[in-house]
Amino acid sequence: MTKQASASTYEITCRLPRSRASVPRARAMLHAVLSDWGADQDVLDNAELLLSELVTNALRVRVPSDRQVGVRIARSLEDGLLRLEVSDAGSGRPEVQAPGDDEPGGRGLLLVEALAHRWGVDERVGGLGKTVWAELKAPDIVAEPVAREVAAVMVRPGQRVRVRGEWRVVVSVRGEQRDAGNPAVVLGLDEGPALRVQATEPLAVRQGEDS
Repeated sequence: MTKQASASTYEITCRLPRSRASVPRARAMLHAVLSDWGADQDVLDNAELLLSELVTNALRVRVPSDRQVGVRIARSLEDGLLRLEVSDAGSGRPEVQAPGDDEPGGRGLLLVEALAHRWGVDERVGGLGKTVWAELKAPDIVAEPVAREVAAVMVRPGQRVRVRGEWRVVVSVRGEQRDAGNPAVVLGLDEGPALRVQATEPLAVRQGEDS
């Protein structure tokens, strides 16, 4: 997964295998990102539905073997929009259908059209396939500083770590030896119980909000 930030946008991109498991993986990633950005529940719910439909549609497209699905989540501070993009290597362009009451499928893009502020399809620059995108109005969410992953032993007091989906300030750090000589780190947090993890376990870290 790649994270990029600038003065006006913040984005996260990743590539997912062509597997049904990629739909919940994309949804979980989106949930984590929008939680960090402070999105309200309506934006979160609609964005999850949109991304699920876009990834599901991309997985149904026939493509050359081993081609992955690309996902991009971007926040535009200037426009107050959340943009979701899903790219695949397949040909053709998706079109909104009008299935009958007795037809079980074909309603994915109807949902996208109903939920999105706007949506569309772009050809991929310099490559096969296309990118289907959808935008939601999200004026209240704020892009956070870029987080990074470090080994638990590298965490320092004053930093913030992601614990059970929430960011907590580290107030103390101490090492200890577990059974069989496995080194561990105990992080005292501003709220809740201390976090005890293996010294080499990766943790998502960013600087404190006042730093």
